[in-house]
Amino acid sequence: MASMMQPQIILLKEGTDTSQGKAQLLSNINAVTAVGDVVRTTLGPRGMDKLIHDDKGSVTISNDGATIMKLLDIVHPAAKILVDIAKSQDSEVGDGTTTVVLLAAEFLKEAKPFVEDGVHSQNLIRSYRTASTLLDKCVESGAKVVLSRLAIGDLATQYFADRDIFCAGRVAEEDLNRVAAAAGGTIQTSVLGTCEIFEEKQVGGERFNIFSGCPSGRTATIVLRGGADQFIEEAERSLHDAIMIVRRAVKNSTVVPGGGAIDMEISKYLRQHSRTIAGKSQLFINSYAKALEVIPRQLCDNAGFDATDVLNKLRQKHAMQSGEGASYGVDINTGGIADSFANFVWEPAVVKINAINAATEAACLILSVDETVKNPKSESAQGDAAAGAMGRGRGGGGRGRGMRRR
Repeated sequence: MASMMQPQIILLKEGTDTSQGKAQLLSNINAVTAVGDVVRTTLGPRGMDKLIHDDKGSVTISNDGATIMKLLDIVHPAAKILVDIAKSQDSEVGDGTTTVVLLAAEFLKEAKPFVEDGVHSQNLIRSYRTASTLLDKCVESGAKVVLSRLAIGDLATQYFADRDIFCAGRVAEEDLNRVAAAAGGTIQTSVLGTCEIFEEKQVGGERFNIFSGCPSGRTATIVLRGGADQFIEEAERSLHDAIMIVRRAVKNSTVVPGGGAIDMEISKYLRQHSRTIAGKSQLFINSYAKALEVIPRQLCDNAGFDATDVLNKLRQKHAMQSGEGASYGVDINTGGIADSFANFVWEPAVVKINAINAATEAACLILSVDETVKNPKSESAQGDAAAGAMGRGRGGGGRGRGMRRR
C-alpha cells in the first residue's frame, strides 16, 4: 500500500490563479473582439471620434487607432497584444493602425466557432499563416543669418546686430539640419548656405524665423492653429498620418487600390484557393477570407451606407473573369462602388502588407495560448505598497498636528 502512494507535488505557489483549455482561449478571443469593437467605428474618412479622459483630467479627442490604443487602460494580457501591434504598425509605416487591430479581431472572431466545435488551434494557425503567405505573393559666407546649437552671448549678439546680421542660439539639431539641407549648406563646425529672403513673423503667440527661396528647399513648415488644444492635437495626428503615407508611397512605389478594393480582391483569391484544398483547412482559409471583408463593411457602416448591398456589388465586380473589377472599392461620396484607382484612392502596398501580416501573427499568437497563470506575488506586492502609502499618510497626519494653526 505504501509503495503505491505517490508524494504530492506542488508546482505553483498557493493562491496562483490558473485558467486553461478551451474556456481560456475563448476568453482571450472575446477580450480581443471587445477591443476591436472600440476602434471599429473610427475606420475610414467617415469614422467617428473617441473622447478619452484619464485620471489626471486630461481629455483627448481622436479617431487615430494608435492614439486610442495607447490611451486605453487595457489590463487583459491577450488584449494587450493589440496595443503592441498598433504601436508597431504606427512606428513602421505610420498608418493603418485601426486596420491592423480590426483585422486581428476579425480573424479571431471568425476562428471562434471552430474553437467552440473542438478544432485544435494549431490547425487554424497553420491555415491562417498559409493564407498570409499567399498575400505576400499577390502584392509585392556672406552670411546674414547665424544659427548656433550653443548659446550666443550678449557681446556676440550685439556684434551681429551692429552688422545687420540675425543670430539665434540654442537651435535644435533637427531644425539646424533642416535649414542646412534647404539652404544647400553642410554641417561641420559651421554651416554656410543661402536663401533669398529671411524674415521673422508673428503667428498667434509664437514668433517664427522664415527662410524663403532656398536653392535646395524641399522641406516646409506647417503651422496648425485651432480653438482648443484637442483640435490642434488631432489635426497634427491626421497630418502626421498623411505625411507618413506620402513618405511610404515615395519610398515604396507600389500602391494598391483603397476603399476596401484590395481586401475584396485578396478575399476572392483566397476563396478560390480554398476550393483546391481538401480537408478542414478549406474552411479555415475561407473564414480568413471572410474576415478580410470587415474593412469595406466597416467603411460602409461608418458612413451610414447599406453594407450588405455594397458588399454584394463588390463581390459581383471582383468575380468578373476579365479582372476589370479588381480595383473596385467603396465610394464614400455616393454610397455605391467605384474604381478606386481611377478615383485616385490609393494606399502604399507596404501599409496593407504590414497590417495583414501583423494582424495574422497576433491572431496566431493568441490562438496558441491555452493557459494563463497569474502570480499572486504581484497582487500582494501592490497591496503592500498601498498599505505602506496609507501608513505614511497617517504618520504625516500625526506630524501635521505640530503645525501652526490658522
